[in-house]
Amino acid sequence: MAETKAAKKSLGKKAKTFFVETKSELSKATWPSWSQLVHNTGVILVFIAVVAVILSVLDIGFSKLFQFITEWL
Repeated sequence: MAETKAAKKSLGKKAKTFFVETKSELSKATWPSWSQLVHNTGVILVFIAVVAVILSVLDIGFSKLFQFITEWL
């Protein structure tokens, strides 16, 4: 339960270790090329637009259905 002084690390040393290891890991990552980045961004924007249209149509449809049911009763 009791840690020795050698086993304890100061907050500054922990932060430095974290940033050094993070930089090391980021250098190992494979980054997309510019054309891949633009293509993937386009795909995501189209997907978001399609989902927005679908949700809007569903929202309007359920709103009209709810209006019809409440007026009918």
